[in-house]
Amino acid sequence: MYTLTRLGRVATTVGAALVLATGLSTSAQAATGQFDYASANGEDLTFDNPRNGECFLLVGGALRADNDTDTRATFYEEPGDCESRVVGTLQPHMARSFQGGTIPHSVKFG
Repeated sequence: MYTLTRLGRVATTVGAALVLATGLSTSAQAATGQFDYASANGEDLTFDNPRNGECFLLVGGALRADNDTDTRATFYEEPGDCESRVVGTLQPHMARSFQGGTIPHSVKFG
């Protein structure tokens, strides 16, 4: 009886470890490719293979963005706050200018 109880505990532990490992691996996926933007202070900046679901600060705000990744980019108004007002989205392999409108200060992929 003791052996069956112990085997049950081992099976439960192994199963929980597999679920945990699988859950962690899917949350760490990254967009494949480069995301480039021109900041309001004149710098050209790049993110290589940005992680999906992570909020990225667009230093100085983005006047122009080029999403050469395989994932949609969503732009936000406030610096480092991907829960603020959405300024727009950019589909994979597309570019956009924000001049003459609200300049985004954050971006999230996925």
